[in-house]
This record gives sequence, structure tokens and C-alpha cells, in this order.
Amino acid sequence: MREERAEDARTEARRLIHDLFGDGQPDAVTLLGEARAVLGAERVTLCADLARGVPLTRRSAELAALAALLVGTRDLGEGWWSRARGEKLPSPDEVLRTATAIDPWTDLTVLEMLAAWIADDAADEQWGRPLAATDLNSWQAEDRVELPGGVRPGERVLVSFDVGGRLDAVVVVRPDDTLGSNLDFHSLRYSRPAEAQWSWGVAAGLGPHRLAGEDPDPYARPVDPAAAEVLRAWALRHGVHTEDVGTAWRDRGDVVAAIERVDWMWRSGEWFAWWRAAAALAEGDGERLAARLEDITSAP
Repeated sequence: MREERAEDARTEARRLIHDLFGDGQPDAVTLLGEARAVLGAERVTLCADLARGVPLTRRSAELAALAALLVGTRDLGEGWWSRARGEKLPSPDEVLRTATAIDPWTDLTVLEMLAAWIADDAADEQWGRPLAATDLNSWQAEDRVELPGGVRPGERVLVSFDVGGRLDAVVVVRPDDTLGSNLDFHSLRYSRPAEAQWSWGVAAGLGPHRLAGEDPDPYARPVDPAAAEVLRAWALRHGVHTEDVGTAWRDRGDVVAAIERVDWMWRSGEWFAWWRAAAALAEGDGERLAARLEDITSAP
């Protein structure tokens, strides 16, 4: 069942990629080429530099953020980059040039922050500014948002719940004659940049995603063979087929490719420890790898 859900997600991601880009098999070279034609060479060079600066297990997320920026710029126009965002927020161009995330987005990378901005701006452009906000950690529909003044029964209030995500709350009369609301989950939708970011990341996978001009190739760096064999053998013992886990892991590219094929997120809970160890191996973090290997070898 978990494998079926994973394939369903990839199938939906490929469908969205085809709708947004005209191609169901995304890759970094194609993405950068299309982005250069829309964003301009200077911006794409800066974006590629940021993607090179993150750990290899995070590179696909940076490229997915670039996919959001590409689609959002197509929809909103290149002028989006030069517009300041109020008195305290600079323009997206300035953020990209300084490569500095801004409060309260400091838990995101610069590209992820810009992708969040353009996803929300595209949602506002398409559906208007939301009048309330909620989260969908609970699927309770009743009275999840504070209603603005002046609403009437039957009206729909636009609600934000995620970056680029919107749905409607329907105003209703409660038994005590007060006004309440019910979230209409059938109205849930995402802006095109948000869809692009999710679908590119899922359809393209973890990689390897090689970028032009990388010399030496970061994916070609060798990994600790003993640690690699411990993690590979653990995966085989826990039900992964040989064709998925791959042959001996010699370099970081082998590890990244194996992590992608294994689909660890769709497996049982103990796979999280395996992912943390495999990610440390792919990122060359020896101290973190030693601690994570201890987690793996001490588990029953």
C-alpha cells in the first residue's frame, strides 16, 4: 500500500510537470535552460550558485524552488523581481543578490523563501487576498477560522492554509443563532508555482542532479566503503530489492541514487534512522555519520 501511494504521488507529479512544463521527465539541465530564458542569465546563475552551496541531499529541493520561480515569473511577469515588498522587505532581486533569508523565513533557504513569496503572490493574483488563515493538521471543518466582520450566511471566505494554498470557508448559522463557518475541503487548491515546486521535487527525485561547470564533480567524491556496505546491507535485510539498493556504493552519487530508489519515506518508521545515516554519508559528514551508524547498529 505504501509503494502504491508513492507511485500515485509520482504519477500525479509527472502529470503536473507535463501540464506546467510540457515535459514529464524533469532534469536540472532542462530546468536551468528554461529558467534562463524567463528569469535571465544573471538571476539563474545566482540561483545555480545557491543550489551548489547546499548539501547534495538538499539540491533537488533548491531546484524545485527554482521551478516555482520559473512558473511564477511566467505568470506574474519579470517585474515581480524588482518590486519591493513593503517598507521592511526588499525586492526579490535584492534578496537573491545578497543571498540572505529574512525573518520570519530564516528556517528556509533563500530560494525556498523566494518560492514561497511567488507562490503566495500568484495565489493572491488568482483568487484575491485571503481573509483568514488556518492549518490542516486537523481535518475538523467547523469554526476553524475567525470570520471577518460583515459576512452573511452562505458567503464564502477565502482562507490560506499553506504557501500558495487556499480553500473556502462557508459562513453558516449555528443553533444558537451565531455565525460560524465550515471549511470546504473540496475547494482546496494551490497556485501554479506551488504546484510546480512540489511536482518538480517529486518527479525529478533526489538526484543525482549535476550542474554545468562543476569541477570536480561533487557526486564523484568517494565515500567510506565500510559505512556504505553497512547501510546497503541493512536496506537489503529490510526488504529492499538489489536493483533498488544498487551495487556497491563507491561515491556520493551512488548513495544519492540509492536513497532515491529505496523510497524510504514510504516505508516503516525505522527507515528514518537509515535515511539520516545515508544522508550523512552522501554529505561527507563523518561525525554525524558515526552517530547515525550507531543508531542503526544498535537497533534490534
